[in-house]
Amino acid sequence: MRVGERHDNKDPGEGLKEAGESHELREDGEKVPQGKDREEGGEGNVEPFLDEDGDLDITHRPRKNPKEGNGRDLVCPIILKQSNPVPEQEEENTDDEVDQSFNDIIKIEHTMATTLEDVGKQVWRGAFLLADFILSKPLMFRGATVLELGAGTGLTSIIMATIGKTVYCTDVGEDLLSMCKRNVTLNKHMMDPAAADVRVRRLDWLQHDLCTDAEVEFSWTEEEVADMYNNTKIIIAADVIYDDDLTDGLFRTLYRLCSTFPHTCTIFISIEKRMNFTLRHMDVSCDAYNHFSHCLSQLQDLVDGRCNFKVEQLPSNFAQFFLYERIEQLELWKVTATPLPFDPAQSDSELFSF
Repeated sequence: MRVGERHDNKDPGEGLKEAGESHELREDGEKVPQGKDREEGGEGNVEPFLDEDGDLDITHRPRKNPKEGNGRDLVCPIILKQSNPVPEQEEENTDDEVDQSFNDIIKIEHTMATTLEDVGKQVWRGAFLLADFILSKPLMFRGATVLELGAGTGLTSIIMATIGKTVYCTDVGEDLLSMCKRNVTLNKHMMDPAAADVRVRRLDWLQHDLCTDAEVEFSWTEEEVADMYNNTKIIIAADVIYDDDLTDGLFRTLYRLCSTFPHTCTIFISIEKRMNFTLRHMDVSCDAYNHFSHCLSQLQDLVDGRCNFKVEQLPSNFAQFFLYERIEQLELWKVTATPLPFDPAQSDSELFSF
């Protein structure tokens, strides 16, 4: 039924005329009786519009086409694409051509929404930004041993593995690490098996030591620990700034690792500033970002005789390989850690105050 349309084929005023009453049609389309009822202010007994069954004939809003859905957004699995979608080809394409079109598609298992404890199971824009940076600077990462902190679904580690040599993909939580491992397996086609190796391992920022218990899943071997400390020259972390305690743990971990490395290490951290209205400031702000900036300043000003840290924000005008919105709140930071001759007279409590 369309708006204003009746169910029956009778003249709209036929039934009322049979009752011996005449009506006028107002500009808004409503019929009002003439005579006595009108003189009394229009509050008389006006017969309602009835359909052929005697029910009230009420005008309804037009309904959506059932094919358009019920108004709720559909939640579907997402396939992340490294490049623009390949146009549809004619049916004459060979199987080899079809297989080739999927070589640059990354499959990521993830969730659409989580509690704060499981945010690592989502894919965040900061991961896309860091992945774009890696792909735009292949010579910087070629053949490198890389450690990712807070890897989440593993997207950035997978991208790094297309260029680097060994990638230690780390996080906490057995279910999250299992998801990450599945994603690595799903994307083996992106990596050169003879040149790249992704190892999913447990690394807790709030713990001082790495887990080397062979009975614990995702634990480290002694060989891996030695390799990580001796050869890691790149550390990456994507969108890991959301909780101040964890941010402190991240910077303690970075300091502990870099002050132990016998070589210079470069750290890349991507972050999205999420602005919210806070009662503390009675204004729109991002407390997590402010704390992150404070930690960066402390790290750069640190004078401990072990390591020198240089902090700089990188421009985000490099090429974009993934389909996402690169908003102005996305930032990429570079920290260069250079080891210095160690002064054993200073204690750890004097060296680090985060």
